Amino acid sequence: MSEVTDLTVIEIKPEQAPVLYAPNGLDAFLEQIKQEVNEVPDLSTAKGRARVASLAAQVSRSKTAIEKPGREYLKRLKEAVKPAEAEIKRFVDACDELRDLTRRPLTEWEAEQERIKQEEEAKRKAEEERKQFEADHEIALLLNDKFDRDAAEAKAEAERQRIAHEEELKRQAAEQAKREAAEAAQREIDAAAAREREALLAKERAEREAKEAAELAERNRIAAEQQAEADRKAASEKAERDKQEAIAEEKRKAQAEADRIKREADEKERVRLAEEKRIADEASKRAADKAHQAEVNNAAIAVLTAAGIDPECAKSCVIAIIKNQAALSATGERPALQINY
Repeated sequence: MSEVTDLTVIEIKPEQAPVLYAPNGLDAFLEQIKQEVNEVPDLSTAKGRARVASLAAQVSRSKTAIEKPGREYLKRLKEAVKPAEAEIKRFVDACDELRDLTRRPLTEWEAEQERIKQEEEAKRKAEEERKQFEADHEIALLLNDKFDRDAAEAKAEAERQRIAHEEELKRQAAEQAKREAAEAAQREIDAAAAREREALLAKERAEREAKEAAELAERNRIAAEQQAEADRKAASEKAERDKQEAIAEEKRKAQAEADRIKREADEKERVRLAEEKRIADEASKRAADKAHQAEVNNAAIAVLTAAGIDPECAKSCVIAIIKNQAALSATGERPALQINY
């Protein structure tokens, strides 16, 4: 920091800001201002009174010269935080999308299982209807040609109804799976939005408290300066020194209070970021575990398929092994056949 000889032309460069606007960083300027006004003009003369007013005005100009670049520096610091906030939001959105993609195979599998179940039930009913129809048809053959025509039309109508019923079951199963997936995704989105709103509110509260503390400190400082000005007009050299010490003490207290509030805000922000990281790490681990299990299960299906087993049958075998393994593990028993992940 270059030596300043005239308080009215103090200039602080942007690269000096990180060093100066830190705890006790402005002490040199404060000491210089004290030295510049460390005189006791003769208040009994007009010249002496004018000198007192000039000294006070010099202090105010010096204050503005130092305060203004400090405010600009704080503004730049706030702007620098915005990219980090945007990156955190982008990361959360990407994790939500990855979670939905990870869950999609299970959702589709569950829908497919329901469709298969309903399709098999429809086939069973259709087979019963077909057998009944064939029995009725045999009886109709013993009667006359009209019964034959009626039976043929009834069979065709039954087939059309069976096909329509199967198509309706498929459509209903697909719509149900789609609705459930959409509802689950919306629940996750709402929860993430709520967490983000809470974090934003906490940050705004901390900033508001810091700003209020700074404003209170500024009001206290102005009040102290005004009181000191009144005391200086009626006091001796000793009273002048006491006033300067009182002003310095008030500023130190205000700075200490502002620093305390800032530390508390920083700690709250650190805790919030740590919690978000923990949640993200847990979600990533769960996704990795699911992906690994799916890979092992697919490998087991591939081995069975390579051995000549039908793919659907191989898939059913693997599912049965997994369910049996889970059931026995809950009771403490060791399954005879298991899949290790």
